[in-house]
Amino acid sequence: MIRKIPLATNEIYHIFNRSISDFRIFNNDVEFMRMIELMRYYQIVSPIRFSDFIELQGVQKEGFNNFFEIISKNKERIVQIVAYCLMPTHIHLVIKQLSKNGISNYMRKILDSYTRYFNLSHKRKGPLWEGKFKSVLVENDEQLNHLVRYIHLNPSTTKLVHKPEYWLYSSYKEYLEQKGRNLFICQFSDLMNIRPKLYQKFVNDQISYQQELAKIKNLIMD
Repeated sequence: MIRKIPLATNEIYHIFNRSISDFRIFNNDVEFMRMIELMRYYQIVSPIRFSDFIELQGVQKEGFNNFFEIISKNKERIVQIVAYCLMPTHIHLVIKQLSKNGISNYMRKILDSYTRYFNLSHKRKGPLWEGKFKSVLVENDEQLNHLVRYIHLNPSTTKLVHKPEYWLYSSYKEYLEQKGRNLFICQFSDLMNIRPKLYQKFVNDQISYQQELAKIKNLIMD
């Protein structure tokens, strides 16, 4: 299906998609990390699918990161991931499109690839996602700053964790420069002036407000 309004190259978008009927599509660390690895891999133009890439190279987890860095240095990137947060039933991404149809091609590949992986793992058939992903143009720096904060606050807003830094499946630790066990897959230094300690305060100051806002939203929807 062709989008009515094509996404523009060199523009930044908030991309969102959820599972069918709020079905839980990320159930454990392995599934969350599979999607993060897909998000990282499909930034580059590659002639083979992620599953084939792993199988052909026979790369173990500890060797995958180094090997990916080697092959990606001379590859064209179709998108730039600015921020992301994976939730049990949905995904948020902030992405800059770097080539024509870059975001559409990127999202098709990561969503289709994860569906194949999930269905095979759970002996399931059929679609996994609610439909075509939704996109909103980010029009200015202020909007970008608040959007990224909103995305990083999602896990604490929904009470999955007390603080956003406790959630392992978002780019928040990248913004705090805390490597931990996570892959670094985002590039934001050319778009945002992030100072880790100030950014952490910027996010934490909004935790309670965003939780209250979520309660009000639920009351209105009910």
